[in-house]
Amino acid sequence: MVIKILKEEKSLYIRWQLSKVAIPLSDIVEVLEDDTYGGNEKSAIRIGFPYGNTDRLIIKTKTETYILYTSTGGLKEEILSYVNN
Repeated sequence: MVIKILKEEKSLYIRWQLSKVAIPLSDIVEVLEDDTYGGNEKSAIRIGFPYGNTDRLIIKTKTETYILYTSTGGLKEEILSYVNN
């Protein structure tokens, strides 16, 4: 199952399977790639299957950290373009 990223008004929506997570764009502090398997932050919200995917993307907000397990290329750039606009 593919993780889908959508921008609606002032929020970033992450859809995966039956879940939909809304993150206000103004709350996003940092978007970066992670080279560790499970991420360093134990309390992070993990989205996607950790096995079988090549990329780990971290979205840090003012209150939470999200780890996206995906093989979709260009996802980081897409999220950054939403944040910067």
